[in-house]
Amino acid sequence: MKYRIAPCLLAFAFLVAACGQNAGRTGSAPVAMTPVAAVSERPLSKAAKIKAVNRFFTAYAAGDMDGIRAVLTEDVQWTIPGHHPLSGTKRGVDEVVAFFTQLGKGGFQAEPMFLEANADYVVDIHRGWTTKGNGKVDTMWALVWHFNREGKIDRVFNLSGDQHQMDAYVWGNYTLKPIPGRLQ
Repeated sequence: MKYRIAPCLLAFAFLVAACGQNAGRTGSAPVAMTPVAAVSERPLSKAAKIKAVNRFFTAYAAGDMDGIRAVLTEDVQWTIPGHHPLSGTKRGVDEVVAFFTQLGKGGFQAEPMFLEANADYVVDIHRGWTTKGNGKVDTMWALVWHFNREGKIDRVFNLSGDQHQMDAYVWGNYTLKPIPGRLQ
């Protein structure tokens, strides 16, 4: 099956990369932008950033959580869109790894199709799909990856080509903790 990258998804991914992680959202506090002078001081090349994202995908495909940890900062922030139990911003490498462990239970797969970098970001477009569970997800995703000065990923923002499909799948396969455990 061939997939066409929705132009609006690609454009939005580049907008987020150019403007910060709160692009397109209202009521959010502004995100501090990296000063132009600091951008040129970054030691990691565009190719090295793309290689780090590819290392992430390789580790994810193998279920290698240590490999995922190796490319992320300890205080990474990873934002998952949606209205479901797995959505929201994961703060710290432990939360991110727990999220990907849960995705692994759904048999989530990813096939990178496009990677491009600038001084601060990598944008990837990939096909993501499920192989287990009730229902299915099979859609395009755009991720905006940000790197710190040491060349590790410190912020990721996901964008879904079909958020309703993802929301329905997650609600059908993952449950919230019962109250009061969920409120602690």
